[in-house]
Amino acid sequence: MIAASPSFKPIAIFIDADACPVKQEIYRVAERHAGKGIALKVFVVSNSPIAVPRDMGNLIERLVVGSGMDEADNWIAERAKRGDIVVTADVPLASRCVKAGAAVIAPNGRVFTEESIGMTLATRNLMDSLRSSGEITSGPKPFAPRDRSEFLSALDRAIVRLVRDGFGVPSS
Repeated sequence: MIAASPSFKPIAIFIDADACPVKQEIYRVAERHAGKGIALKVFVVSNSPIAVPRDMGNLIERLVVGSGMDEADNWIAERAKRGDIVVTADVPLASRCVKAGAAVIAPNGRVFTEESIGMTLATRNLMDSLRSSGEITSGPKPFAPRDRSEFLSALDRAIVRLVRDGFGVPSS
């Protein structure tokens, strides 16, 4: 499918920030790409205040949403669309954002796609049911340096792909 070139649209990077271990990495990658003239904006979405760098001008916006269940997820899902990137480990949020056309990356570098999200969501729901019924299941493996490296590569690839598709740069 060949889509028409998008009109000028900055790339929005939405961070499901409350438990995100790669916020600093996102800020650095965004700053590097912004320095190359790519228009992007990072939205740090959380249920409670999170410190964000103040020396990056308008590149980063902190949003504190209500403390209710899934408030941050809902805020992100209502805004994410094609040309945006969402960083989350929350599989239901990832599913909603993939369906909206956004690029979605987990903090460990795993890319959620239309092809993978169905099985990922089914596995998540199965594990949730097992935990609810009292079955003993292991949690996620600890976050490792390799995860950070995989994430940095995945984020960089996602930005490059969006720029190649015409996002973040003025249409010519």
